[in-house]
Amino acid sequence: MKLNADELIMQALREDITSEDITTNSVMPDYKLGEVQLICKQDGIIAGLEVFKRVFELLDPDTKTTLYVKDGDEVKKGDLAAVVTGDIRVLLSGERTALNYLQRMSGIATYTRSIVEMLKGSKTKLLDTRKTTPNMRVFEKYAVKVGGGCNHRYNLSDGILLKDNHIGAAGGVKEAVAAAKAYAPFVRKIEIEVENLDMLREALDAGADIIMLDNMSVDEMREAVKIVDGRAQTECSGNVTRENAARFADIGVDFISSGALTHSAPILDLSLKNLHAV
Repeated sequence: MKLNADELIMQALREDITSEDITTNSVMPDYKLGEVQLICKQDGIIAGLEVFKRVFELLDPDTKTTLYVKDGDEVKKGDLAAVVTGDIRVLLSGERTALNYLQRMSGIATYTRSIVEMLKGSKTKLLDTRKTTPNMRVFEKYAVKVGGGCNHRYNLSDGILLKDNHIGAAGGVKEAVAAAKAYAPFVRKIEIEVENLDMLREALDAGADIIMLDNMSVDEMREAVKIVDGRAQTECSGNVTRENAARFADIGVDFISSGALTHSAPILDLSLKNLHAV
């Protein structure tokens, strides 16, 4: 995680502190040891504690964080999640960046867990998408996993997904799958997006490995699963949210993908409180 995260965290810190923290330096010009408490202000699933810790460590490696919960734990309003000890100037300057990461990641984990619970008992797995905040993907996709979801491809180099515009560029479903098979290494699976049952049949005949049923009705998806009959894996997609996810539970698709996990999850309210010298 440090290899992937440190540079991104430093960019976030540089965004917040271009030269100095003028407010902190005005009230705390010299070193003083202190501690501050991380308090949960809302029920949810915590995620991103190591990132939270790392923000303070990058400002000062002598900063110590004592955690009372771990990623994936349910937390309740009023819970003490952690205590951070170190130079008070570091605690003040790192507060917002550390909380931004932790609140965002915990919100995604909480939202994800709520949909995973709706799918419990079915064979269907919940996937995220690439609809992530720029420079936040590694953190947001990690939070999905903490919440019990699964990661779809990480980026464009990670897997083949032929969507409507790729199909249009290639000249059709059959042509797009054929081109992908000719270009890609044999170890790569080929996924293609279809919008109706005719495209589905064409994708099956072309030998697609995974078929994404995009914005189909529930009845159409049920029929699609029957037509596929195990010859490919199936994924349904298109405006899947916490409000409507339950209706997909008994359709029989292998996967549901939801951009809402990362683009619409509200933050989990957390706060650093009771800062004092020690």
